[in-house]
Amino acid sequence: MTTKTTFRAPSGICTDCGSILPLVQRTGNICCYTCKKEYPVDVFGDQAIQYTINFNSLETCKKQQDSENQQKNKKGDEDEEEGPVVERKCPKCDNNRMSYATLQLRSADEGQTVFYTCTKCKFKETENS
Repeated sequence: MTTKTTFRAPSGICTDCGSILPLVQRTGNICCYTCKKEYPVDVFGDQAIQYTINFNSLETCKKQQDSENQQKNKKGDEDEEEGPVVERKCPKCDNNRMSYATLQLRSADEGQTVFYTCTKCKFKETENS
């Protein structure tokens, strides 16, 4: 029995619609998702799928965590900034640098809300612009 095909395709491709065929099932034939044509399992030829799963060892995870903690400690010694910095006087410690972030909390035809954070004492204040 000969089967009529629309075009020649490499193994794993539907010869009627050109879709990639799904992977081999445990039982039965392979059915194209698009045109529903069924193929025998040997349509994939001698193709093989190989999987490599890498697991991190507990020792590797601890080393990575220690490295991240050391980086955090180095940053903790410096002034940590939480966004762009502007010259603005902190009302609590008189520092002249504050970082800021903006959000649109009110309706679209009103201004945005600006959240300021002191780079020295971490005092926070808001301003509706």
